[in-house]
Amino acid sequence: MDTPLQTQSRRFYDGGPDGGQPDPTSPPLIVLERTLDMDVDEFRMRRRLGYRDRELGQLLVPVDMTTFSTDLTSVPSIFLWLVPRLGRHLPAALLHDGLVRGSFTAAPGVTIDRERADLVFRAAMADTGTGLIRRWLMWTAVTLGTIFQDRSTMWSAAQRLRWRATAVATIAIVVGLGVLATLDLFDVPIPVIGGVPWMGDRPWWVELISGALGAVVIPLALGLLWGRLRAAGMILGVALALLLHVTAAVVVLTGVYQCAERVVTRTATDGT
Repeated sequence: MDTPLQTQSRRFYDGGPDGGQPDPTSPPLIVLERTLDMDVDEFRMRRRLGYRDRELGQLLVPVDMTTFSTDLTSVPSIFLWLVPRLGRHLPAALLHDGLVRGSFTAAPGVTIDRERADLVFRAAMADTGTGLIRRWLMWTAVTLGTIFQDRSTMWSAAQRLRWRATAVATIAIVVGLGVLATLDLFDVPIPVIGGVPWMGDRPWWVELISGALGAVVIPLALGLLWGRLRAAGMILGVALALLLHVTAAVVVLTGVYQCAERVVTRTATDGT
């Protein structure tokens, strides 16, 4: 990982209202307006946001406040317990939205592709005082978005394919081994394979410790295959391995809640 950055909150400043001038001496003022489309959870920014990047200089988002909208922090609902949409990281998230959508103003000659925008996002989160673990997790998440969803990078087609294949393989291996290790821990017979070799037939607490060690060591090794994005690969693998059961439980509970909500809503509608 890079050298830890010191929090410098004054790197963010007030970008001014539509038609106004930015004020680098004033703290940022975030004014959001909820769109009328209630099916889309998006907001419009009523003041621009300025940021002084350590390498790229002055950045200002968005360019056009009448057309630019943001969903704040893009987080699937099942992970909101870990990364909320609002918090210290919000200014960095708004900045990242503007950068990846191309709605930003920078110094002449400055170009920012999606991979670079992700790095700016990580540094900007440090300046907001976002915790070290959370900001690296969030950077890993947006890096995955860059790998699977975005083409606005300087990567060749071969590089994009390589990282996508590596990410899919990492996720598949970690999830597969996590399931096998869980079955092994509860002594559930596994046809053909029998179990994972690092756990074996031992007391449950020994299997639990060895399983936890495997959940760290194996993803770290897989992360090395990611090349210069190895930090994202390592974080993804370890987080997925350690949070696999919690995430599965949240998915089940979320599904139960959504089913109950639909049943109650349908019953109330039929009753009227």
